[in-house]
Amino acid sequence: MNTEDEAVVLEFHIWDVFTDRAFSGNPLAIVTGADGLSAEQMQVLARQFNLSETIFVMAPRDPAHAARVRIFLPTAEIPFAGHPTIGCALHLAGGRDGRFVLEEQAGPVPVKIADGVAEFVAPVLPVAHPGRADPDLIARALDLDPVAIGFGGHRPQIWQGGPAFLYVPLRGSADLRAARPVEPSWSQAMEAAQVFGAYLYTPDEDGYRARMFAPGAGIPEDPATGAASAILAAQLLASGAIGPGVTRIDLRQGIEMGRPSRIGMAAVVENGKLREIRVRGRAVPVAQGRIAIPEDR
Repeated sequence: MNTEDEAVVLEFHIWDVFTDRAFSGNPLAIVTGADGLSAEQMQVLARQFNLSETIFVMAPRDPAHAARVRIFLPTAEIPFAGHPTIGCALHLAGGRDGRFVLEEQAGPVPVKIADGVAEFVAPVLPVAHPGRADPDLIARALDLDPVAIGFGGHRPQIWQGGPAFLYVPLRGSADLRAARPVEPSWSQAMEAAQVFGAYLYTPDEDGYRARMFAPGAGIPEDPATGAASAILAAQLLASGAIGPGVTRIDLRQGIEMGRPSRIGMAAVVENGKLREIRVRGRAVPVAQGRIAIPEDR
């Protein structure tokens, strides 16, 4: 790698997302002025930051939009993600209310900002994802008793809306706290479901409490998963938990990690089908700096 004097140097910003308090929520790295970066360079930087996601900001293709962005896990690029969308929109807004569009790989994502809260409309509606959700295998993968899997009309299912997740309903908060990925059953469950992560949820006083594990993608546990929160609407509709009209649900995540997060999700259902999903949240800036860009690998 070149020295900083010889290398291209870009600015980065760290925001904590889905929280109004620093050092909670889900940290996000935002790299601005990234137009000249290759995908390989972006991936190297995402591994360097080693957060659940890093978002790279470029000039929009449509001048009416705020920016074009690409989002990377530590191990791979993904077409859409929630907490980078919220954090990046609030960063670009600079404290202003308004409406923005971010050009993501999954499509244009409209974002509305009002009083420090950003709300985006999911760019794609969830669909069933091929794969096998075996409750017994899932229980072994999470080191839980099989009776902990499922409650009411909720059973494990797999959904995709950009990224895909295995959704695992758990009977109570004690099971949620006790859950942990255990090999080799974890990898077997992910291979059977054909996904990289599992979203666990259980009823909570205000909606649902959740955890998300994706160790194979470089995310041992995620403090807040906006895309999975949006896709959860399909899981809840299939489970009979939401009905016609607009249903607003509060989600809490990251509590077991010591990084509590609060996510708002709204699902619009017409004629038994999802018509729109919105996710909202706050974010706070915590750090900024400059980073020398690595050579292509």
